Amino acid sequence: MPDFTNQVAFITGAGSGIGRATALAFAKAGARVVVAELNEVAGQETVDQIQQLGSEALFVSCDVAHADQINAAVQKTVDTYGRLDIGINNAGIGGKYARLTEQTNLDFEQMMAVNVGGVFYGMQAQIRQMLTQKDGDHPVRDHPARGKIVNVSSIAGVRGMPMGALYSASKHAVIGLTRTAALEYVRRHIRINAVCPVYTHSAMVDELVREVPDMEEKMRRRIPIGRLGEPEEIAQAILWLCSDDNDFVTGQAIQLDGGMTAG
Repeated sequence: MPDFTNQVAFITGAGSGIGRATALAFAKAGARVVVAELNEVAGQETVDQIQQLGSEALFVSCDVAHADQINAAVQKTVDTYGRLDIGINNAGIGGKYARLTEQTNLDFEQMMAVNVGGVFYGMQAQIRQMLTQKDGDHPVRDHPARGKIVNVSSIAGVRGMPMGALYSASKHAVIGLTRTAALEYVRRHIRINAVCPVYTHSAMVDELVREVPDMEEKMRRRIPIGRLGEPEEIAQAILWLCSDDNDFVTGQAIQLDGGMTAG
């Protein structure tokens, strides 16, 4: 397991699913974890679980659709721990399962505000802070990363998704933001990548399974490995991308899809 001792990880949507699994994984690896979450009860539960591991954690209330709230959450992180080493922009919504012409303007606005705005505002705040920090605080090479950012996209960000056009469009946008920002800041020693999970057990997927008959079976049939992903599996990929041993990896959208896009 990578060692993140004394590093500070800021994670949005850390109250459940991939976000919570990632928060716990970073805590186990020695990081101090900031749980940025709109749902205070769920966020505090994650903090409690981290503290039960004997690790440090901080809850900050944050609606990622609002730049001022993300800015305040990042500032609270720095006020508390003095720095920010890792940003995980994970918070997102699934939206309505419907054809393109059945989606409304409000559906579009909400999807883009959370799934795209949350990543855009998150990276802005995180990068601005990381640029103020000196190289070499966690030295492994001559020019170690000042900071590492991972954005959570989706397999829907690299292919079409019938009945989920808005979700797919938002996750394509996340990859575009990731790749562009990675190129803009690579020489400032900030590495930025994305992960693209296939259907993974989470509150979002569980809600879709409840709403649509036979949905889980349909999901399983689409995945060659024959099962849904587990949040802990996605979390391990995120930790790998943030490890100081992977300073050569940036601008990538890693597909975690059980073989779906292999054929």
